[in-house]
Amino acid sequence: MRGVVFKGDRELEVTDFPDPTPGPDDVVIEIKASGLCGSDLKFYRDPPGAALKALGFKDFASRGMDENPAIIAGHEPCGVVAEIGSNVNPQSFTPGDRVMVFHYDGCGYCDLCRTGWTQMCEQGATIYGATAHGGHATYMVVPARTLVHMPEGISFSAGAAIACGTGTAFGALKRADVTGRDTVAVFGLGPIGQSTIQFATAMGAEVIAVDIAADRVAAAKELGAHHVIDSSVSDPIEAIREITGGKGASVAIETSGAPVARAAATRALGVWGRIALVGLGGNIDLDVSPDIVIKQISIIGSYTFSNVGMGECARFVAAHDIDVDAVFTDRWNIEDADQAYKEFDKQTRGKAVIEF
Repeated sequence: MRGVVFKGDRELEVTDFPDPTPGPDDVVIEIKASGLCGSDLKFYRDPPGAALKALGFKDFASRGMDENPAIIAGHEPCGVVAEIGSNVNPQSFTPGDRVMVFHYDGCGYCDLCRTGWTQMCEQGATIYGATAHGGHATYMVVPARTLVHMPEGISFSAGAAIACGTGTAFGALKRADVTGRDTVAVFGLGPIGQSTIQFATAMGAEVIAVDIAADRVAAAKELGAHHVIDSSVSDPIEAIREITGGKGASVAIETSGAPVARAAATRALGVWGRIALVGLGGNIDLDVSPDIVIKQISIIGSYTFSNVGMGECARFVAAHDIDVDAVFTDRWNIEDADQAYKEFDKQTRGKAVIEF
């Protein structure tokens, strides 16, 4: 089979791997779609091995690996069950089933694993596409417990998006307890922010979309945002207060990770407001008393989602007929992976996916 390996320093290679076979508790997936995610760029851009070390993956020698292992990239896999291991119950998964892969695995026994939060496993998590082979390949082998059935009517590319970015948006809105009573300000209108707009609108909230890129601001309106703000030309805090009659938003979802956006999103909240911080990296600079304490603001960290939440997200998409495919602007095949990542690295377009 063919698979994509990040070499570091903005280099990648499409190379041959043996077709995988399942262990007793494993399933082989024939990949149909594998999304490109912003967090992939860390592995694409950094020097060889640096991104793995940043994840705390340091004991290479004991694993029989060098410091830049040839790991297949891609942590948004979606496809069809091709083969199941001897211990896998065919009533759970059988060849031909349409599935998404929850791209983490853990010990399976700690409380976090038992509740579906394997990325937070007390013994350390496996991250497919980072510390184990991912979905940028013809086939992928994973434990059956990482799979989530995909409802009919959802495309494979939409399933790939739900496997990370779109699922992350849904998870943040759930963490912030968003309902139709809320005015939700979405800061950062990349693929996660775009999905946040779609979900928050479907939940009945009034949605305000904020970004510095004019094309993303324009796209937000098409995705259902009730109000849009180009923060390169307008002060988003003042604009949100004007839209809300001086009250401020009741919820902010910050997806960019930019310090200035995080601060603005917090300050744009009204009293009792809630903010979910989704974007990774960076810092936040706030005046604690007026910005947080006196307004009684709740600050929530939202780290992707659980495998149970991933299934809930997929069912929500199907039930509300949400057009997840609307966030895609680029579709590639595996042999064009080098060009796909060169374009994705510019971060000027929407969601991208490798389709098989």
